[in-house]
Amino acid sequence: MKRAVHTIVALLCGVVLLSSCATGTDAVATGGTFDFVSPGGETRIFYDPPADRGTLGTLTGEDLMNEGQTISLDDFEGEVVVVNVWGAWCAPCRNEADDLEEVYQSTKDLGVAFLGINVRDNHRDKAQDFVVDQQVGYPSIYDPSMRSLLALGRNYPTSVVPTTVVLDREHRVAAVYLTELLASDLQPVVERLAAEPRQEQ
Repeated sequence: MKRAVHTIVALLCGVVLLSSCATGTDAVATGGTFDFVSPGGETRIFYDPPADRGTLGTLTGEDLMNEGQTISLDDFEGEVVVVNVWGAWCAPCRNEADDLEEVYQSTKDLGVAFLGINVRDNHRDKAQDFVVDQQVGYPSIYDPSMRSLLALGRNYPTSVVPTTVVLDREHRVAAVYLTELLASDLQPVVERLAAEPRQEQ
């Protein structure tokens, strides 16, 4: 069955705001093949089979903790990548931080990487304090203007924070969560993707 091309973003955001923080406006991406679709306003969306998954556009930006250095999705070639959009101002982001770190620590030896995107924190030191206080071990792109979110796909609701996008080893979008996560939500999905057979080159 073909997926619908359009989604009612306003309705989706209304549902998600019950458990998430809202920021910004929706953006349209270029450079990737991923079209965000949320059937029925779902907040946990899975894209299968693997051949049907779309790719993100170019995702790169300044490293939050290392001013002047750049970090990119391309730095994680061949790895499953969990991309988490967060802000130090966002209470659900704080709530899920230890769960994300738990999954990161328990799956990194399986070829899984995590990449944060820090948004709407105009004071870099506050975002850095969040990383230190929450003992986050993986890197984040510093993106107060939210420009890097343009890579996350056509129709992607950038107004919803936190969000988490899980990419397979070919960096195709396998899952999107538009809500705060527990380790028990995320870990089985990450482990399944890590176990998927590699695509022949």
